[in-house]
Amino acid sequence: MLCLFVVCLLFPINFYFYDVHWSQALFNEDLELEGFIEGGEALCSINRNTKYKNICCCFVLCRRPPKLREISWLLFVFFSSDIEISRAQSPKAVDVLAKEIGLLTDEIEIYGQTKAKVRLSLLERLKDQPDGKYVLVAGITPTPLGEGKSTVTIGLVQALTAHLNINSFACLRQPSQGPTFGVKGGAAGGGYAQVIPMEEFNLHLTGDIHAITAANNLLAAAIDARILHENTQSDKALYNRLVPVVNGVREFSAIQLARLRRLGINKTDPGTLTEEEISKFARLDIDPSTITWQRVVDTNDRFLRKITVGQANTEKGFVRQAQFDIAVASEIMAILALTTSLQDMKERLGKMVVANDKKGEPVTAEDLGVTGALAVLMKDAIKPTLMQTLEGTPVFVHAGPFANIAHGNSSVLADKIALKLVGEKGFVVTEAGFGADIGMEKFFNIKCRASGLVPSVVVLVATVRALKMHGGGPNVTAGAPLKKEYTEENLQLVADGCCNLQKQIQITQLFGVPVVVALNVFKTDSPAEVDLVCEIAKQSGAFDAVPCNHWSAGGRGAVKLAQAVEKAANQKNSFKYLYNLELPIVEKIRIIAQKVYGAQDIELSPAAQSQVDRYTRQGFGNLPICMAKTHLSLSHQPERKGVPTGFILPISDVRASIGAGFIYPLVGTMSTMPGLPTRPCFYDIDLDPVTEQVKGLF
Repeated sequence: MLCLFVVCLLFPINFYFYDVHWSQALFNEDLELEGFIEGGEALCSINRNTKYKNICCCFVLCRRPPKLREISWLLFVFFSSDIEISRAQSPKAVDVLAKEIGLLTDEIEIYGQTKAKVRLSLLERLKDQPDGKYVLVAGITPTPLGEGKSTVTIGLVQALTAHLNINSFACLRQPSQGPTFGVKGGAAGGGYAQVIPMEEFNLHLTGDIHAITAANNLLAAAIDARILHENTQSDKALYNRLVPVVNGVREFSAIQLARLRRLGINKTDPGTLTEEEISKFARLDIDPSTITWQRVVDTNDRFLRKITVGQANTEKGFVRQAQFDIAVASEIMAILALTTSLQDMKERLGKMVVANDKKGEPVTAEDLGVTGALAVLMKDAIKPTLMQTLEGTPVFVHAGPFANIAHGNSSVLADKIALKLVGEKGFVVTEAGFGADIGMEKFFNIKCRASGLVPSVVVLVATVRALKMHGGGPNVTAGAPLKKEYTEENLQLVADGCCNLQKQIQITQLFGVPVVVALNVFKTDSPAEVDLVCEIAKQSGAFDAVPCNHWSAGGRGAVKLAQAVEKAANQKNSFKYLYNLELPIVEKIRIIAQKVYGAQDIELSPAAQSQVDRYTRQGFGNLPICMAKTHLSLSHQPERKGVPTGFILPISDVRASIGAGFIYPLVGTMSTMPGLPTRPCFYDIDLDPVTEQVKGLF
C-alpha cells in the first residue's frame, strides 16, 4: 500500500468509477483494458487475469495528461483551429469505449475505428436499471454565430466524468451538411470541448441523413407516380397492375390487405372484389393541390424553394409546382428523433399524411403502400451512433432536426439508452437547438411527451457577446469582424441585454425545472462583465450562474458548472407542460405566442385558418404544436432583439406531421430551405490528396 501511495504522489492518476452495469461487458472474459485520454497517448494497459464476477470495476486507470489540460492556453500557439485540436488527439478505439461503458460485443456495429451503431436490444437488457439524471442544455436568443451550447454540453460531460468521476453521457444531434458548408460550420463543439474526430462527426457520420433523404424522396416519387398512373389507366387496368398475377396466382401483399381492412372491405381473395370495391381500393384520388410532402436534399439550395415537376413529355402533361426542403426538415427526421422502437417507427412512417384526396380525406404513406420500404431504408438509422469527446467520454449522436423549422432535439432513443448506461447517480446531457424559446419549449412540449422522460435541470447558455447585441449593440454578422463594442468592456450594454437572459430564465420557470446559467466566457470578456451577468442571472431566479472556460481548458474549465448542475439536480422538480393537448389548435398556438414569445396576440392567414379547420375535422386537433419561427428574435422579426413586446405574431400557414405527432405553424415568411451566403464555408474546406486529411472544417 505504501508503494502504491508513493506512486500516486509521483504520478497523479485519474480514476473513473462506474456503476456495476457499466462494466457488465467485462465480467465474462479476460481482457486487456486500455485507457486513452487527451493528448493522444495510450498511457497504460492493465492485464486482468481473473474473471469479473459482479463487482464494481475501475475500468480506466490513466496517468494525468502531462500538458493538454494543464497548459491549454499555451497550446494555442501550436493549435490554431478546432480541427487541429481534434487531430492532435488519438481517440480510443470505439470497441474499447463500448466495453468501458458496459456494451456487449453483439450490441454494437462498428463503423471504422471511431464510430459504432448501438443496437436497441440494449434497452431490453437494461430495462430494470434505474435511469440517471436528465439535463437539458438550452440558450438565450443567439447571434448568427451561435453561443456555444454544443461546446457547453461537451465541456459539462467532460467535467462530470473526467474530473468529478461521475458517469455521464452527451446526446447530440447529427449536423446537417447545409450549415457545415454554408455559414455556421459544424456542430462538434470547439476548442478543448468537442466530439472527435470532428470531420467524421460533421460530414457523413454513419449515413443516417442520407437514409432519411432516400426514404423521403422514395415517398415523394411514389406520390407523383401514383397520380400519373391513376390519371392514365382504367380501374381494371390499375387494379391488375397493383395486384398482378404471379406464377398463375393473384395475391394481395400484406400492406394491401391492411388497406382493404381500413376501407372496410373484409376480403382476402383478389378475385372476389366487386367493381365498386376495386375502384375504391385502387384509386387514392389524390388532389395535387393539397400535396404537402416535398422532396429533400441535405444542401442549402435557395433555387429549389419553388420548382416545377413533370415537364418531360413522358409525364403526359401532369405538371405541378413543388419545392425542396432541407433534409433535416423532413418529417422522417422528426420521426427518427421521436420514435421509441422499430415497431413505433414503422407505425409512425405509415401514419404520415402526404396529401388529401378529392373528398378532403387524408392520404397516408400506408395508403401508398410504401411503409415497409421506408422502414427498410431506416432500419440502421434508428440505431444511435457512439462517439467520444476529446477527453474520451462517451457521446451519442443521433437525429438532427433543426429547431427553427422542426423540433430541434436529438433522439429519444439515444437519451433512453444513455440514461440506462450511466446508472442512477449518473447524468445524461442533451441539447436543444437555438434559444430556450424555441428548442427548449419543443423539448418539453413535444419530446418529453413522446419519451415520458422528465428533465432534472436546464442549463441555460449565455454569452457576453449575445447580451451586448440584445442591449443595443451593432449587428453581428457571420464572416464579418466584430465591432469594438463586442471586444471592449461595456457594462451598460451587458446590463441592458440581460433582459433577454431574464426572459429565457422566466420561460424555463414556466415548466417548473431548476435552471443553471452557464456563461460561455470569451477572451474579450472582462471580469466585471462576467460578474455582472452572473449576478443578474441569480437575481432573476437562476439556481446558480457559473462562468465556463471549457473551450480553452476542456472539462477542467467546466467543473464549477458540473458541480452546480449536480446540486440543482437534487432540488425539488415540479415539471409541468405548458398547455393541455385537448385545447383547440389555435389556442395552443396563442399560449406559446403569448407566454413564451411575449406576443400580444396571433393572426392567422386565411390559408392557415383553412388548414387548422381541416386538421381539426380530420381528428388531428389534439397534437402538440411545433412552431416554425426565426431563431434570431423572440418575435417573428429577426432584427428585433432583446425582449420585443406588443407584437402580433403572424401565422402564414399551418402544416401537419401526423407521423411525428405534431402540428407545425409557419410564422411569417419562414423558409424550410436555407440558402448559401456570398462566401460560404466551402471556400475554406479542402482535402490533402497525399494524407487524405480534411482541412478547413470548423
